[in-house]
Amino acid sequence: MIVDCHCHAGAGDGLTGPWDTTAPLDRYLDRASRAGIDRTVLFAAFHSDYRTANRQVAQIVASRPDRFYGFAFVHSERDRGRVASMVREAVVQHGFCGLKVHRHDARLTREVCEAARAWSIPVLYDPMGEVAPLECVMTEYPDVAFIIPHLGSFADDWAAQRSVLDLLARHDNALADTSGVRRFDLLVEAVRRAGAHKILFGSDGPWLHPAVELAKIDQLPLGDDDRALVTGGNFLRLRERAVSRARGWRGAAAAPGR
Repeated sequence: MIVDCHCHAGAGDGLTGPWDTTAPLDRYLDRASRAGIDRTVLFAAFHSDYRTANRQVAQIVASRPDRFYGFAFVHSERDRGRVASMVREAVVQHGFCGLKVHRHDARLTREVCEAARAWSIPVLYDPMGEVAPLECVMTEYPDVAFIIPHLGSFADDWAAQRSVLDLLARHDNALADTSGVRRFDLLVEAVRRAGAHKILFGSDGPWLHPAVELAKIDQLPLGDDDRALVTGGNFLRLRERAVSRARGWRGAAAAPGR
């Protein structure tokens, strides 16, 4: 199974660019289908109210549960004090299996990391090239998986991306997705230094072409087993942890006396 771990969906409300206006899936789905991509992880476009945006994404996921997985988007500053409740709603009610945070909104906080730990879900965090603080985050929360998209910089910050390679090699809970990485040899080095079990295929759809992004994976020096990890196995392993945690919570909540 090929899983695209990075795709936006739904409407934003900023109207400053595609990233906070709308993320339509019609062309993306056609392109992904032609590329042989089986499933896709969806999260919101940038929005002023992520609880509302997450509910929009939940409706899309619920319309095609055989096709989509969901991640909850949170703003670590604006949502301060309600992150736990937002994550609980996302996991328990919507069946989401991860968190998305972007430094364009705000940096990671303990509140976000604690919520991820509580539900055993990964955090996909875009540091926008600000990589150094991730050393502290990953050390403080070794039981939380952190997925760094674009190897740390969609803006092609080579120095930042090389720093992410070091994190991947040194921290068991550090992973990266391949979306938007233009310097192909960095992906080759990521696999060589950290291993295929640390890399996830992502497209940053619907704005980047999923087939073009997947073609980069096809060109990596991977055997069949490692390619299967990168294109889906690694994500499904993370998802299973989240599903098991949510299943256990539901079982405990349904027990007599609760």
